[in-house]
Amino acid sequence: MTAVQPERRTMSLEGRGLAVEFVSRGGAVATALDGADLTVKSGEIVALVGESGSGKTTLARTLTGLQTPVRGQVLLDGEPLGYGSRSLRALRRRVQMILQDPAGALNPRHTVYDSVAEGLRLHGLSNADPGGRSEEQQVSDALAAAGLRPPEPLFLTYPHELSGGQRQRVLIAGALALRPDLIVADEPVSSLDASIRGEILALLLKLREDLGLGVLVVTHDLGLAWNIADRTAVMYLGRIVEAGPTEKVLERPQHPYTQALLSVVPEIERLEPVVLAGEIPDPTHIPAGCRFHPRCQSLADGSAAAAGVEEACRTVPLDVLPPSEGHRSACHLVAAREGRPS
Repeated sequence: MTAVQPERRTMSLEGRGLAVEFVSRGGAVATALDGADLTVKSGEIVALVGESGSGKTTLARTLTGLQTPVRGQVLLDGEPLGYGSRSLRALRRRVQMILQDPAGALNPRHTVYDSVAEGLRLHGLSNADPGGRSEEQQVSDALAAAGLRPPEPLFLTYPHELSGGQRQRVLIAGALALRPDLIVADEPVSSLDASIRGEILALLLKLREDLGLGVLVVTHDLGLAWNIADRTAVMYLGRIVEAGPTEKVLERPQHPYTQALLSVVPEIERLEPVVLAGEIPDPTHIPAGCRFHPRCQSLADGSAAAAGVEEACRTVPLDVLPPSEGHRSACHLVAAREGRPS
């Protein structure tokens, strides 16, 4: 049985100056996003990288309409996203999010068939496919496209009867059933064995190639970005601090935070390991100046002082990185070395 290939469509999903805040029980305001800019287009894979607490999942949820920003805009094909039910319904059909825990994301009481068909039913597409396919054929095609072949024997299977890799593929199939233009995958392989990780990454590459899908991969693993992404954006404490073509970002990292993350990737052996001090700061108390300066190895080893920017690192805030196709970073030391204002 051959899955029906949908007509390729183009799409652009963009976040401009996105800010998201949460109020803690004590009344303090936690800034989860603080002016984040990011664009994902059809046919490309973008990796959004950072430690836990960097804001990357919040940015992904905001781009998919699951979180409303207090400032900034989400634009779909250049048009600002409305937050009424109709606008969000249209967005969520075109942009599907795949959660990081397949065991928790799949309802244990639903069969594979019902898990994949759920989105079709919610969007009224079970019997309204443009190609005239039945619900059963749409589910079958989606499972096949996710690499579960033949799909029919899995229809009445429950999540606990599947392997971790199969559960992840069922989640992907549920997204593909709606024929989206873009998939947002939050840590799609973090819970999988190494051999299965490679299979899922190869599947995402194949979906981009065969269907022209855009993919935003949210991950803490720069090694994953190295293997799959066209562009990489590195987040720290609610802002993107470095972004550009993956080859440039990972072969010539500019920001000390990117250098630190990259130094512990097994595939990359040319950098001395950097042990970052402490944790990402509390988002209710964002540091003055460069928000990375309390942990920055370039400040600690005297590089910033030698370049004459130590005081700026501690006291002068950096501008939000603007959207650009080139390689860019938000760092006083990088700006000094390049002879430009930070």
